[in-house]
This record gives sequence, structure tokens and C-alpha cells, in this order.
Amino acid sequence: MVKVLNSNEFAENVENTKGVVVVDFSATWCGPCKMLAPVFEGVSNKMEDKAKFFKVDIDQNNNLAQKYRIAAVPTMIIFKDGVPVENLAGFMPEQNITNKVNAHL
Repeated sequence: MVKVLNSNEFAENVENTKGVVVVDFSATWCGPCKMLAPVFEGVSNKMEDKAKFFKVDIDQNNNLAQKYRIAAVPTMIIFKDGVPVENLAGFMPEQNITNKVNAHL
């Protein structure tokens, strides 16, 4: 299960966490975000022992969207040891996401 984070939880769960964390920045009104949601959930379930997966609603957490320069949704950011290492924009199939995450493990 992918947990939805707010601004207050973000630092603890992402920026101050060792290892790989993947954050899906999305919006409730976004069609491609709705398409990505079950794919992201599937990757999360398959890789839960290797990486952590979270979602952030950009409309409810505008400060995070600005901080990480989210220009389009969905955008996934892979963090390693609290530092962003790769941005993935738009819908991606499960295997592509898995490959990108594995590259940072």
C-alpha cells in the first residue's frame, strides 16, 4: 500500500531516510496520474523490501511541488539517502519503473 504524504511527513519519510525512496507527485484531476496509480501500487508491492514508495498530492502540498520543480504530473522522483537522483515524468509501464528503481539500489 502506497502511503500519501503531506508536507509535515515528507522530511521524515523521504529526505531523512537512508536507502531508495520513490515519490509519485500527482493530482486528483490528472488522467495520466489515475492511470499510473495502479501501476505504481503494483511496483510498490513487488519492491516493498527494496525501496519505499509514497504519493504526494501537488495541490495539497504546493510547497513540495515548488521545491522539487514539479512542472507536470505525474512526476516520480527517485531519492537515494534523501537526495533526488532521478526524475521520471509521465506515465510509465511497470517494468520501466522497476528498472529505474533497480538502477539506484
